[in-house]
Amino acid sequence: MKLWLPFVLLTISNVFMTFAWYGHLKFKSTPLVLTILASWGIALLEYCFQVPANRIGSDVYTAAQLKTGQEIITLVVFSVFSIFYLDQPIRWNHLVGFGFIVVAAVFIFRKW
Repeated sequence: MKLWLPFVLLTISNVFMTFAWYGHLKFKSTPLVLTILASWGIALLEYCFQVPANRIGSDVYTAAQLKTGQEIITLVVFSVFSIFYLDQPIRWNHLVGFGFIVVAAVFIFRKW
């Protein structure tokens, strides 16, 4: 359970984080102060999953591995969010860049 639970929690955390950081882009007429307050509230929920994910995960993974896993999860969550919420496509060059990050993850997670 400790192998996959951190990444499940990080995925939930990243959904909240993505909405906190980018969800307001569909509501540009909303006053900035309200947008900031709403984003803070969503970010609080994000931290309720992110902190336990890293605490639990640190028993199994290094900090570098947790961060790398979180970045890959972020890219997947953001890609889905970008396509379905913002109606902005992911282009081939984005996928190439994301691929380089996955290659980096291979080097970070591999036992050398």
